[in-house]
Amino acid sequence: MANMSSQDKLSHDLGMHTEQLTGRTQETFFDLKDDGGFGYHDAFDVDFNKRAEIDASNMGAKEINARIRELMTEGHGTIVVKNPGAKHSLAVGILNRLNLIIEGSLGYFGCGLIDGPNIRISGRVGWSCAENMMAGTLVIEKNAGSTFGAAIRGGDLVCKGSVGSRTGIDMKGGTIIVGGDTGAFSGFMMQRGRMVVCGNAGKNLGDSMYDGTIYIGGEITDLGVDAVPSELTDLDKAWLTRKLTMYGLLPEKGVNHFQKIVAGKQLWNYDNLEPTEKKLIL
Repeated sequence: MANMSSQDKLSHDLGMHTEQLTGRTQETFFDLKDDGGFGYHDAFDVDFNKRAEIDASNMGAKEINARIRELMTEGHGTIVVKNPGAKHSLAVGILNRLNLIIEGSLGYFGCGLIDGPNIRISGRVGWSCAENMMAGTLVIEKNAGSTFGAAIRGGDLVCKGSVGSRTGIDMKGGTIIVGGDTGAFSGFMMQRGRMVVCGNAGKNLGDSMYDGTIYIGGEITDLGVDAVPSELTDLDKAWLTRKLTMYGLLPEKGVNHFQKIVAGKQLWNYDNLEPTEKKLIL
């Protein structure tokens, strides 16, 4: 890292420049080509300039998902889904580069198990949106239901409105950004990654979090077990400014007012504690 400042080096060491926003995340899927580049042995070769539309008015979820896959096999890199009708389990299991635009709202379990696409949803989403997301970007223009980003592992998951309870439950990596408020038990059992909430947070924020970082721009009702405040550093402020600017969510007053919450790490050796010590933690 020649010609790099100490702060830049620290940010690289913290992984702040390594967010995987396109393509697959697991090296076992890579296939070294003769030209020395990396490709995917079973991925579709798509062209973002090749555009297709799907009118989902009279289609079921299974039919819509099959049609998206069929269009990718034909090389379409930009697909617009119109009239989704808040159907459940749409746009799931997409393991490919893709620019997907959904004009409307989704029901439960939308965009789950994705690894690579860049998705924008103009409406709302129901429970468990982007569950087990691996890589890519997903931006929702309105609100989202509970368990938003459950077990997310990578990529940027953004809701410009407010979300329900248990946001980022069992979060294992990546970044969750909420423009409005989040409900109770957000960050519950969080293991890695970063969560940013520009508004308020409900009860038991970060309860039983093992690791990771939560940033809150508004009021916190209360903290959960083993979630503790931490100092908001200049590095945190720089990262927050960059991330929120990317999605048009940077507050007018900046990010200096954000609160930073991390794991107290008292639960790391919970099984080895005496009964009286366990009561003090809980």
